[in-house]
Amino acid sequence: MLIPKLVTAAASKPVSLVEAKLHLRIDHNDEDTLIDALIDAATETLDGWSGLLGRCLITQTWKIALPGFCSGRIIRLPYPDIVSDGVTIKYFDLDDVEQTYAATSFSVLEDTDGGFVWLKSGEVWPTTNDRPDAVSVEFDAGYGDAAAVPAPIKAAILLKLGHLYEHREDVTTGSRGASLPKGAESLVMPYRRVQF
Repeated sequence: MLIPKLVTAAASKPVSLVEAKLHLRIDHNDEDTLIDALIDAATETLDGWSGLLGRCLITQTWKIALPGFCSGRIIRLPYPDIVSDGVTIKYFDLDDVEQTYAATSFSVLEDTDGGFVWLKSGEVWPTTNDRPDAVSVEFDAGYGDAAAVPAPIKAAILLKLGHLYEHREDVTTGSRGASLPKGAESLVMPYRRVQF
């Protein structure tokens, strides 16, 4: 599996500035810019390809490129929670012209390993040109909007945010620095998936 590329970032954040300020017990606007940046940092710790969870939180668009269609009926996607009508498969035909594969020829399913594209019965993958990006799959993945993100994940983001807010230096004497707080680790453990 090649590393996926982010095409369109999430349109919102799993934790709002208001929620963050309530968690931090801040009632002024002097540090809104800082807090907003810390929300981003805490979210990125968990979200997406490099995040600890190995999944997308708010729906976002990703793309993988493959050197050809697989020999079987499945194309594995790197995340769970794939939006089934948000999958587009394109390929370069033998004349090196980009084509779109018919969405009616495949289904989008999920198992314990994550999301995947399933070639329907009676359908065949087209022959592609010989190039490293002969096939590309663009897909939407994520829980949806902020309201759909599980409460333990939001709580973990708030714990990480609080830790970053309190420990602004890279190394702080007598603390664990910027590591993920233990409470946050236990909150997100059930949602973490192993990347393949």
